Amino acid sequence: MGQIDIAVVGVHVLDTHVVGVDSIPDGSDGQLVETIKISPAGTAGGTAVVLSRLGAKVRCYGAVGADPLGDTLLALLSAQGIDIDGLVRTVGVQTSASVIPVRPNGDRPAWHCVGANAALSLDTLDLDQVIRGSHLHLGGPEFLGGSAAATLLRRAKGNGLATSVDVLAAGDPGLLAWIAEALPHTDYLLPNDEQVFGFTGCTDLVSGARVLLDAGAGCVAVTRGADGALVVTGDETIEVPAYPVDVVDTTGCGDAFSAGFILGRVLGRSLAQSARLGCATAAQVAGGLGTDAGTYVLASVEALAAAN
Repeated sequence: MGQIDIAVVGVHVLDTHVVGVDSIPDGSDGQLVETIKISPAGTAGGTAVVLSRLGAKVRCYGAVGADPLGDTLLALLSAQGIDIDGLVRTVGVQTSASVIPVRPNGDRPAWHCVGANAALSLDTLDLDQVIRGSHLHLGGPEFLGGSAAATLLRRAKGNGLATSVDVLAAGDPGLLAWIAEALPHTDYLLPNDEQVFGFTGCTDLVSGARVLLDAGAGCVAVTRGADGALVVTGDETIEVPAYPVDVVDTTGCGDAFSAGFILGRVLGRSLAQSARLGCATAAQVAGGLGTDAGTYVLASVEALAAAN
């Protein structure tokens, strides 16, 4: 496992969960809640945390503010054993952050500040450092734009790395057009079901995934919430169910699936085995608050996958 070196590029966010929010207090009134917790998140940051928990050597690349939020986010990532040298500090733009009030019924609306993620560009990255190792994961290609994302992914593939992409924003045809240049250099596209429907206009998930294959992606692995995952290539369609879990918080489950799936492929597992590892990892994360909750390692996640 020590030889598995994964570069994670893109969106890094500091999440603040507030558990037990019934409503927004009137005026300047206060309200007691159950828990307030901060954790690293984002289609890059959250995936990096889980990959590191599973035993991979992880290097993060992106932009965070030169502010206390950035100090905190970097400290949390570093505490997970992640190499943070590739995270650039931006002056005048705050660290990307979200506040997520978790209602008693499990609903979790969010307030989000894009912040430093919008400042990320190829000019801020040392590409020679990024494109080494076994795999490159790009979380949030829409912030780079399709052309820049394509350049990054093409160079990674030219250096022998496999590539994966996870889009942060909700899917729509315009966003798909914005990142289209990146798809032919994407080995694994990792959307959720709503993004697939939004990108393609299809009402059938397999048909939508095939549209994304036709746009250039090598493989489309779709998360489907409580229904598990669907993996579609030019040759096969694989359905993997979700694992039973007492759900505490589903924030970051998509990032956790990405991490498990990516690691499975880097370890030489089949697409089906990798998808099962992804679903088991997502279940592990759903059982705690925040992507960094719990004490899971690869062995415990594999045991969960084997037991179901």
